[in-house]
Amino acid sequence: MLKKFTTKPWKWLGSLVAIVATFVIAWMQMSPIAIADSKLATEATKDANKQVCSDLPFTDDTEDFYLAKKGFIDKLADPVVITKESGTVWNLEQYNFLLGDETVPCSPENLPPDPDTVNPSLWRMAQLNMQHGLYEVVPGIYQLRGYDLAEITLVEGDTGWIVIDPLTSQETAKAALELANNNISNINSQDVDHKLPRHPDRTDPLPVSAVIYTHSHVDHYAGIQGIVTPEEIKSINNPEGIPIYAPEGFLEEAVSENVFAGNVMSRRASYMYGNLLPKGETGQVDGGLGKTTSAGTTSLIAPTDIIDHTGQKIKVDGINIIFQNVPGSEAPAEMMFYFPEFHALCAAEDATHTMHNLYTLRGAKVRDALGWANYLSQTIELFGDDVKVVFASHHWPTWDKDSTSENEVVEYLKKQRDLYKYIHDQTLHLANQGYTMLEIAEMLELPRSLATEWYNRGYYGSLNHNVKAVYQYYLGWFDGNPAHLYSLPPEQTGAKYIEYMGGPGQAIKLAKGDFDKGEYRWVAQVMSDVVFGTCKDNLPPYDSTTPSNQDCFDATQLEADALEQLGYQAESGPWRNFFLTGAQELRDGVNKNIPTPASGSGDTIRAMTTDLLFDSLAIRLKGLEAAQNQYTFNMIFPDINEEYLLSVENGVLTYTADKVSVKPNTTIIINRSDLDDVILGETDITEVDFSYGGELEDFKNFLSLLDDFEFWFNIVLP
Repeated sequence: MLKKFTTKPWKWLGSLVAIVATFVIAWMQMSPIAIADSKLATEATKDANKQVCSDLPFTDDTEDFYLAKKGFIDKLADPVVITKESGTVWNLEQYNFLLGDETVPCSPENLPPDPDTVNPSLWRMAQLNMQHGLYEVVPGIYQLRGYDLAEITLVEGDTGWIVIDPLTSQETAKAALELANNNISNINSQDVDHKLPRHPDRTDPLPVSAVIYTHSHVDHYAGIQGIVTPEEIKSINNPEGIPIYAPEGFLEEAVSENVFAGNVMSRRASYMYGNLLPKGETGQVDGGLGKTTSAGTTSLIAPTDIIDHTGQKIKVDGINIIFQNVPGSEAPAEMMFYFPEFHALCAAEDATHTMHNLYTLRGAKVRDALGWANYLSQTIELFGDDVKVVFASHHWPTWDKDSTSENEVVEYLKKQRDLYKYIHDQTLHLANQGYTMLEIAEMLELPRSLATEWYNRGYYGSLNHNVKAVYQYYLGWFDGNPAHLYSLPPEQTGAKYIEYMGGPGQAIKLAKGDFDKGEYRWVAQVMSDVVFGTCKDNLPPYDSTTPSNQDCFDATQLEADALEQLGYQAESGPWRNFFLTGAQELRDGVNKNIPTPASGSGDTIRAMTTDLLFDSLAIRLKGLEAAQNQYTFNMIFPDINEEYLLSVENGVLTYTADKVSVKPNTTIIINRSDLDDVILGETDITEVDFSYGGELEDFKNFLSLLDDFEFWFNIVLP
């Protein structure tokens, strides 16, 4: 017999709400906290950064600065986006310390480079990423750069704007589109060759006529409701609405990428993007792909039209587009596409002005370097004879100069391709000679023809960790040495190392000597052993005048000093951010009073399939405790005509769709839309109309077996 309730305070179901809502974490900015006792660059760091000036072609380095400014039309006078609802969403002004002479770091009269706390190559990219505003790529194609981690591209169609990648936040996407529309008159006041080709006399704003998502990463779609509303989108009831084009698998990948490992990915992302660091010469300066992530409202509208094969040709608002599907390259679902009318290639994120990640430090599945390179070969074959400009979803375009030499666009695509192919081939070349992952990462060097191209420098990825990614892709974590097959975990390893070294004091004494020699990698490594081996019960912050444990104080401070110098030397923005955030938490401890990042948008929660919801619950299950119980539950969602049989047995939660048990412990009947509203906090569980049958206590016991993950877990501390 079913029992129906509408206003009972079923707080037990509230735990299900928390369990689901914390799974999808947005890439949001967090409030930075001051770095305690940031140190100056040591002589070893100054020398390392000075060497960068010698190794790279800084002399007459003007081409990228010219290209990054090319086609400039207008910009926001105040590059800050603030809304009443979200507060400060974007603030480029906090990076004003980067403004000034673009050749300062490595000018002949300024060696060692100034500032000496930032790798000169990264400083250069950080300055390039300060360019912001509305830019013409070619007449009819425009980009809004510098208003989020990614950039938004507008293509003029017959009736309006075809919008490519509407950024991370609704607020930044809205501000960018408004900047473009406010400049229609400015565009059309130029000479005839630079007017809007289809609307040369227009002065009022253009509407959005279509949207294209290049791939399934949140910084390329989550601002969608800043430029359109769900009601405007093409649907069965609105066949003439705005179409949204996306690669095959987009929706599944957009929703699932951060679900299963969402908590740990998001915590690590706070390191990767430097969200906890102040902006400045001893803090966060850049993200490599752009400055950082915006902090506004995220959203998701499902695509209406799916691109499922390479060579697919579609006319979008009068513009012919040829699509190239590139799944499993930079994202699980991704596509590039070509505009024959403009001789323009959108490379999505497969060809940018950096060595990209084959493995992202926040954590994700390793990417296929060979597949990525082969896609770029295919791009050259498909479009290389006709292309005149390539633009991506980050950085600035590359144009062909129409000279008699090789097409600069093709040359750029070839060298980006060869970068990933070389890393792939030579990693396996050395692996097949018996070298291990760590050894190959130390040994492998790029040829100068690749290494000295600025667009191949490791501003986001790095050669070191991309080599490790290729090794992992083919061979996994184990290097074949049985001594590494069953190693002790860090706390036990650290304790034994310290015992063998004669105690923590002796290890610290030796490490201080190595620090003075500039051996920061080793100092960080060995001090981490001391910290994990002896400091579990004595964690920072410490009273520096009378620390509770002098050895732990000395070890954490020395490791922090070493990580800080590594950060100052790092060319990769994420590497710098990881090192400096680690140093900060070693000195100050983990600040657990900072609000946990906001959970995913309502659109994302609603887009989760029921299978995905139950898979996420299974990850939360406390296995050994659950193994003491055996349950079957029927879950019925009348509004979407779905029913599921849930089973808990052997410490595992499994489910079967379109099936129910005749003898369940409990049957729960609730609309999926109501459950979504409760998860999102849009209604209270006491207001939801649902029914149950059987033993309600069994379902409550099951919910008590679902864990609630702590976001601010330790990373550099035990």
